[in-house]
Amino acid sequence: MPNTHKLDPTPQTTIDVFTAERPPVLSVDPGDTLIVHSLDASGYLSPQTTPGEQQPKMFAEARGHCLTGPIAISGAEPGDVLALQLLSLTPDPWGWTVAGALKSPITERLGVTDKPSWLLWDLDSEAGTGSCNGGFTRELAPFLGVMGVAPEATGEHSTIPPRAVGGGNIDCKELVAGSTLYLPVAVAGAMLSLGDGHAAQGDGEVGGTAIECPMTTTLTVDLVREERPIDTIHAETPAGRVTFGFDVDLNVAMGDALDAMVRWMQAILAVDKSTALALASTSVDLRVTQVANQTWGVHALLPTGVLV
Repeated sequence: MPNTHKLDPTPQTTIDVFTAERPPVLSVDPGDTLIVHSLDASGYLSPQTTPGEQQPKMFAEARGHCLTGPIAISGAEPGDVLALQLLSLTPDPWGWTVAGALKSPITERLGVTDKPSWLLWDLDSEAGTGSCNGGFTRELAPFLGVMGVAPEATGEHSTIPPRAVGGGNIDCKELVAGSTLYLPVAVAGAMLSLGDGHAAQGDGEVGGTAIECPMTTTLTVDLVREERPIDTIHAETPAGRVTFGFDVDLNVAMGDALDAMVRWMQAILAVDKSTALALASTSVDLRVTQVANQTWGVHALLPTGVLV
């Protein structure tokens, strides 16, 4: 019978890299439900009281995102696919956004590298709204920026660039509650880590951060052993089917996302590749997922019900 497990972020249950060489902080069975609380990406232990205030963090010198995990899924082996069914995502009552704090091609192009701007948010998950200094309010659409499994290669791997196989820093705003994310497994146990809560984000995450916040995520983890239509990460979301591409070259990222979507459409529509591409041209949206993490992200969205 499936069990429910609760996991909170502590010095013993948090990690800032992806690796198969750390022991899991929790082992679960396929079909089990997890209730995972994660800190914000920077691992703040308490909210800022003034914009830019540096509060204590979980990792004094973090190398990447502050994640909860790793979690082992019993029986997971390379070649399997981990299915994460996201049941609910609830932000903590506070969050933050900053732009211009780090040099990047975007901040240098826009000339905002010398004066960071911080927004501090009060988040009301029941009302579904967030308000920040300056008097601005927006609706919330919470999701996790980082959901990933350990890579096959040994050693420790940065959480910052996303990966087409194991996921990680996907930063796709479509991955809200009601979504199922499929992650190919590369190591025994999968070694899943979660975090980087976003109360809301625009496609691209153009300033480098979303509404960064701690998050409580309830999800069911399962294993898929039958062959999936594509072998890279992909998702079924309330908005529709989603495929991804990640590369330092935007054209390559776009091509990878589109190629995966066309192959998925071939499988579900029983058509050849040229026909799938023709249909995609009438119905698939290509979106820039992120420009903030050393690697361009593009996702292709086939909206629910667009093709009958």
